[in-house]
Amino acid sequence: MDTTLRDGEQTANVSYTPTEKLQLARMLVAELEVDRIEVASTRVSAGEMESARAITKWAKSARVIQRIEMLGYSDGRKSVDWIAEAGGKVLNLLTKGSERHCLQQLGQEPAEHRARVAETIRYARRKRLTVNVYLEDWSNGVRDSFDYVFAMVQQLRELRVARVYLADTLGVLSPEDVTRFVGLMTATFPAVDFEYHGHNDYGLATANCLAAIAAGARGVHTSVNGMGERAGNASLAEVVAAIHDHTDCRTSVREERLSSISQLVATFPGKEISANTPIVGRDVYTQTAGIHADGDAKGDLYATRLAPGRFGGARRYALGKLSGKASLDQNLAQLGIVLPEDDRDQVLQRIVELGDRKHVVTPDDLPYLIADVQKTPEDQLVKIESWRVDVASGEAPRAEIAVAYKGQLEKADATGDGGYDAFMNALKKAVRPLGLEIPALTDYRVRIPPGGRTGALVETTITWKIEAPSPASRRLVGESFTTLGVDSDQLAAAVIATEKMLNAIVSRRGSEPDRRPARERRRAEDGGTRASG
Repeated sequence: MDTTLRDGEQTANVSYTPTEKLQLARMLVAELEVDRIEVASTRVSAGEMESARAITKWAKSARVIQRIEMLGYSDGRKSVDWIAEAGGKVLNLLTKGSERHCLQQLGQEPAEHRARVAETIRYARRKRLTVNVYLEDWSNGVRDSFDYVFAMVQQLRELRVARVYLADTLGVLSPEDVTRFVGLMTATFPAVDFEYHGHNDYGLATANCLAAIAAGARGVHTSVNGMGERAGNASLAEVVAAIHDHTDCRTSVREERLSSISQLVATFPGKEISANTPIVGRDVYTQTAGIHADGDAKGDLYATRLAPGRFGGARRYALGKLSGKASLDQNLAQLGIVLPEDDRDQVLQRIVELGDRKHVVTPDDLPYLIADVQKTPEDQLVKIESWRVDVASGEAPRAEIAVAYKGQLEKADATGDGGYDAFMNALKKAVRPLGLEIPALTDYRVRIPPGGRTGALVETTITWKIEAPSPASRRLVGESFTTLGVDSDQLAAAVIATEKMLNAIVSRRGSEPDRRPARERRRAEDGGTRASG
């Protein structure tokens, strides 16, 4: 059962819109084929009701309404009526799984709490809801007050609830603890369907899920990217891969879709995941050491069952100071480039030099690095020959630029709201006679190494999107790509990244620049309908 849309939304500074929740619910159930999802907490807000209604409406039409669950409370009729109004069919009832929580948080005696739980369950049955029950803080309760837990589960068994959720609410258990205590529950109540709900405070959530399964739990709970309060919940991707590779059990989850939903869940709230996050992180299928690339080339010696294609990814070989010839060869092969040995050695030397300056060369950088090493004029596509930006208080920033393409040099100047804006305005003027369309800038990021040194390298990464449907680039409209520049000056780094963009545009469209006059190009783009003059 995945609880990204309920427990996962308790991550700090995370809140989904109703539309986002509906999209994620569809992906989890229809595309990933997760068995069940928990989508809401009752009585939270009008927005939560709107989200729940949208999801249940879709789920009914898709005939998966029993796979949609909502958290409710032991409050008699209130939570049950909320779920019924939202169109739900499954109540996940929150109860206290430890005597301490019951006495100190609720201020109720155990018998009083059990009576309230029974009242809510019976009313839910009258409303024809399926009822599952959370034992909140069960991990402490089973250790400190097993008689309390025993009495609660005995009552739940008699009330014939569908499932009982054993919650390690504070993430305090070790795998050995989980084996012992889940085993105690399944041995004591063999007819009850127990599921394990773990948190990751010690980084043990995935291991604890495996221990719970081995001890007899019939289900485990996860969230995409491990979203959740504090250190989060068990990660969907990690748990699925671990179950498939380290147990005799199988899930219905489609592994090849895990990377896609991971990216979506990170994008919606702007909560990026670490690059080395297992299974779905950006760097987890990247080999950095040259010896690893060499071993892969000689027989996949460093491959494991965690193959990138299995999860919708691809193997990459980083190019830095630890790289060897094998890493470079792997990247050249992926680009379809064959180099003489001398040229290859020079390129590798440059990569190592850049690595010593804390710069990692990407595959997209390789063609330009190769051209620089070989110094072959025919490989130089577009070059920013010179540029100047003047910024002063009380004056609009002004830029001058000169752009060359195969012997043709175009100059322009312009002003802008900032230094780079002025530069880009001048660039657009300069490249117009060359028939180049500047793509839209969709993201601009600057990264400076920690330490506060004024002379530190600045890494500027710019994302572009091709929007102009010219005859030469029509097939590329909608394509996004990223370029990177490195320099000790932030604006210079941006200029380097921009020059790479110009070269990428020319190489991507696979033809000569459109050198027709601007008026003629516009008329062609409009299908010949624009009036001349």
